[in-house]
Amino acid sequence: MTVPRLAVTVDLVVLTVRGHRLCALMWRRDRDPYNGCWSLPGGFIQLDEDLPVAAARLMAERAGLADVRIHLEQLATYGYPDRDPRQRVVSVAYLGLAPDLPASSRAQVLWTPVDDLIHRDRAAFDHRRILTDGVERARAKLEYTSLAAAFCPPEFTVAELRRVYEIVWGCPLDPRNFHRKVTGADRFLIPTGRTTTRDGGRPAQLYRRGDAEQLRPPMLRPRPDRTPSSNEHAHT
Repeated sequence: MTVPRLAVTVDLVVLTVRGHRLCALMWRRDRDPYNGCWSLPGGFIQLDEDLPVAAARLMAERAGLADVRIHLEQLATYGYPDRDPRQRVVSVAYLGLAPDLPASSRAQVLWTPVDDLIHRDRAAFDHRRILTDGVERARAKLEYTSLAAAFCPPEFTVAELRRVYEIVWGCPLDPRNFHRKVTGADRFLIPTGRTTTRDGGRPAQLYRRGDAEQLRPPMLRPRPDRTPSSNEHAHT
């Protein structure tokens, strides 16, 4: 039996909040195929590498984020036959999330607002689909996990956390309902006993992320196609 030959790559969807917008790290290609188009940072795995090791290496080499603390999880595998015009390639995508990620020193690696990439710029390969899947994964996980705190510094206010939800979800949230919900979620936020005035106005309490992985009860995304009931208003 002939064993098919194919290549395996790792592609990185790296998201952060910059300038009050959800941004992804993009790689501007300078060679064919797709010369001049944006793509996700990534590359081929080496024969002696496991997938997480390859993802960490490419995070340093291509994304320029060596020794940066970042939430990294496997997103999905993409393997339809025509996704790369050069050869048969299977890609394993990873989703990375962190606050205040630095700009890259490489001219062709840029932070770009997600909406600009998804709706306007021309993408290489199937990277628009991978990016869209990564953004939707992040949005969905904010509903039922404590992942939103991965976009925040080690100590943060409820208002700063709310802005993360608003930026990632792309919609405004009621401040009082949000405060009641997140402070009432089991082991989500831990008060530090300190306050800050960096939001302006009165001193605001500082929190740190608790040990909860699942939010109970979950944070429900506002759905534009329906009007929430009075009970739902109490949980958004």
